[in-house]
Amino acid sequence: MARAADAAGPEPVEQSLAGEWRDTPPQPGEAGCFARQTRPAVIETVTEQELVSPEVRDRATGQVTRPATYRSATHQRIVEGRADMWFPAPCPEAMSAEFVASLQRALQVRGLYAGPVNGVLDIPTHAAIRAYQAPRGLASATLSIRAAQEMGLLPWLEDVK
Repeated sequence: MARAADAAGPEPVEQSLAGEWRDTPPQPGEAGCFARQTRPAVIETVTEQELVSPEVRDRATGQVTRPATYRSATHQRIVEGRADMWFPAPCPEAMSAEFVASLQRALQVRGLYAGPVNGVLDIPTHAAIRAYQAPRGLASATLSIRAAQEMGLLPWLEDVK
């Protein structure tokens, strides 16, 4: 017998990574490593019905002899432009085969990675990273420090930004 929560679908995920990115590049000498991600433009599409010809009514009876005709007009506008963003990421030297294997296991137990636990940062692993991070506010296939911390792969440090 299915529970009510099962029928409703998965629980919403907190946007825990949404505030991790910044719009300024890291400064020379700044501690830590950063990944750059391009945030796509946000485009709004509005579709309206425009009158092509009005209805025609019989003058004597008032009945419609020809209905009005309309056409759909679609307009798009950029709400927010494309932009580069940076976020703290594990440094390349930290991404050892042992660390990546632990990452793959962490993604596997969450149902996001079905490939072999081989310690290789391959396309399926990157796809699983994106699947983990996107609902949390960071649509990137590059692992962020905060996501690694949430999965228990890195220790929590209060001064990590």
